[in-house]
Parts: sequence; structure tokens; C-alpha cells
Amino acid sequence: MFVAKVIGNMVCTHKNENLIGLKLLIVQPVDDQLKDKGKPLVAIDTIGQSGEGELVYLAKSRESSLPLNKDLVPSDAGILGIIDYYNVTKRMEEI
Repeated sequence: MFVAKVIGNMVCTHKNENLIGLKLLIVQPVDDQLKDKGKPLVAIDTIGQSGEGELVYLAKSRESSLPLNKDLVPSDAGILGIIDYYNVTKRMEEI
């Protein structure tokens, strides 16, 4: 699992039938300090309530589509929840 910020959405008129009706969002992965980390990617909003500017947690690969209860959903990432509160104390290697 990893944390990302929703930075946009995507509309596709032609897509795999298992993606019909699902919201696709563009997310920017972030590090422990909520700074951008890596490249943005497209994620399925499996909870259907995520929006631009929100901090979310995601799963990658096969686990990304498990909440959908569908077979073979082509996805690289899936939003599993919206983060209401986020706090990171110093990591052990920094102490």
C-alpha cells in the first residue's frame, strides 16, 4: 500500500468492459513528508468517493481491484480509502 494525492480525473469513452462505471483518477504518490515521489499514475476509485485534492491510500497490481468483486479488472492501482488524518513521527533510522 502507498499514499498519494488526487490531482485530477480521467474520462475514457472506450475502455475495457470491466472498467465501465468506474471513476478513474490521476494520483501523485507522496513520501512520508507528503512531498511528491515518482510519476503520477491512473487509479481506479474503488470506493467511489475520492476527489481532487484528497489524500488517499492505494494498493497496486491485483490487490488494486479486489474491492470491486470482478474478475480480471485491468488496473495498476486502486484507491482503497480516503485519509482523514496523517501523522508520521521520526523513523527509527533518523533517531
